[in-house]
Amino acid sequence: MKPPFSTEQFLSVFEKYNTVVFPAQIILLLAAVSALALVHAHIKNKNRFISSVLSLLWLWNGIVYQMIFFSDINKAALIFGIILSFEAALILYEGLLTGRLTFSFSFKLKDLTGYFLIIYGLFLYPLIHLLSGHNFHTTISLGLPCPTTILTLGFFLLSSGKFPRYLLIIPSLWAVIGMSAAINFGIYQDFVMPLAALISFVVLTFFNRMHNRKYVAEKN
Repeated sequence: MKPPFSTEQFLSVFEKYNTVVFPAQIILLLAAVSALALVHAHIKNKNRFISSVLSLLWLWNGIVYQMIFFSDINKAALIFGIILSFEAALILYEGLLTGRLTFSFSFKLKDLTGYFLIIYGLFLYPLIHLLSGHNFHTTISLGLPCPTTILTLGFFLLSSGKFPRYLLIIPSLWAVIGMSAAINFGIYQDFVMPLAALISFVVLTFFNRMHNRKYVAEKN
């Protein structure tokens, strides 16, 4: 389906965003890098901090990007903003209130895949954007929907407990919606999103089943 705005309008939103919010992009990047570093740490409240960073990223791309900037060319962004902000609330609920979001790293395929997606969202996504011939001022960085979606799915794959799979719904929906940018505007790095969503769903479903079996075995 053809979007209701041109390539020039689409890219101009990123240029305006990057100009107005700077240096917020750097702050968000440093926060996410700190969250990734804490995955390897054994300190109290690390899971709360990581969950808070992920929640902040979704709130930022829901309110700041969608509602304030993207709504200039697409009024549907107001609805997108509400949905993406709701994901922020869900992550905060599971990370801070229930404590079911826990993170760790080991050299297993699940964790290595998650780590790659995080690095992709942090660094490779904007790099591919530049290498594709786009202007530096239109760089799509962390805090915007697509790299945030990919990075979040990466963190979800680093979950160490039974994962609340409903958290995958909104990122997976955005993975489908965001594909229009790859198809219509040449944002080729977005092709990773649906693959990341599919891998996350399959792997975390299997991981949860293994977790349930282990729990039943220990109980018996």
